[in-house]
Amino acid sequence: MPDTAAALGETAPMNMIQAINSALEVAMARDPDVIVMGEDVGYFGGVFRATAGLQKKFGKTRVFDTPITETGIVGVAIGMGAYGLRPVPEIQFADYIYPALDQLVSEAARLRYRSNGDFTAPITVRSPFGGGIFGGQTHSQSPEGIFTHVSGIKTVIPSTPYDAKGLLIAAIEDNDPVLFFEPKRIYNGPFDGHWDRPAKSWAQHPAALVPTGYYRVPLGKAAVVRPGEALTILAYGTMVHVCQAVVEEAGIDAEILDLRTLVPLDIEAIEASVQKTGRCMIVHEATRTSGFGAELSALVQERCFYHLEAPIERVTGFDTPYPHSLEWAYFPGPVRIGEALKKVMRT
Repeated sequence: MPDTAAALGETAPMNMIQAINSALEVAMARDPDVIVMGEDVGYFGGVFRATAGLQKKFGKTRVFDTPITETGIVGVAIGMGAYGLRPVPEIQFADYIYPALDQLVSEAARLRYRSNGDFTAPITVRSPFGGGIFGGQTHSQSPEGIFTHVSGIKTVIPSTPYDAKGLLIAAIEDNDPVLFFEPKRIYNGPFDGHWDRPAKSWAQHPAALVPTGYYRVPLGKAAVVRPGEALTILAYGTMVHVCQAVVEEAGIDAEILDLRTLVPLDIEAIEASVQKTGRCMIVHEATRTSGFGAELSALVQERCFYHLEAPIERVTGFDTPYPHSLEWAYFPGPVRIGEALKKVMRT
């Protein structure tokens, strides 16, 4: 499981919230230029408690609350980054990141290029995203595909506590802007897609045993969470766990790749897996049209065409606003993923 030898050492069981909190604490202790900012991140410790205790430990000048202005939060963070700090702004829900879109696209993503390398924007924008929590259309969106389209921004999505901490530290230390989307459905435990079953915790999960000190999970490296020979499944975030549960229930020898970072993308790992299995299925929560799965499908088609034994299958959200009452019809769960598995395997 560890990506580097430095990951070895004292460990502790953590859920994803605790792992993120630990990553922030480690990064701030190592580098006085790391700043945490956002709505309610200070005294209250964040709406999900991911920043709990940090203001008390590092003070109000390094962990501070901001007004409710996403464009202001990100704009100020970009200015801080240009002057040598490493801000970690939080957007309380990814659904509210859109007011900051111009700052992220026109300023943060372009700063290194348009200054000929004289300035950078080493900011890491954290934001809970995704559905499965009965949050309706304003607390369930998955906007990652918008940002993968923008040159100059890196997009990271962890699926385990271990990866969450290692990837977040790597993102904070990166000199380019990073969007760090946190799948809130799995903050407290993995999710198998069966919303009507008892919730699971991270307790006893191997990826919940997290080193307490410093370690990095490198950006741009996918992880094989389940080896297999019959089919390649490309997923990230919550969908990694849903796919794993469905595959095991179906008894299909599928290989599941957790992409972990969408930009940079580990295209070598994808090619190697698809060339081995000859089949590919892509699963994500975001809407289908122009979702990141479309880019993945194009890349697999371009690079692995002569190895494919069946058309590439996509299971995604629908091209509608995220519903509340019909959430489990929209959410790519066991039924729709199971149907896609049958289709791609019988072709």
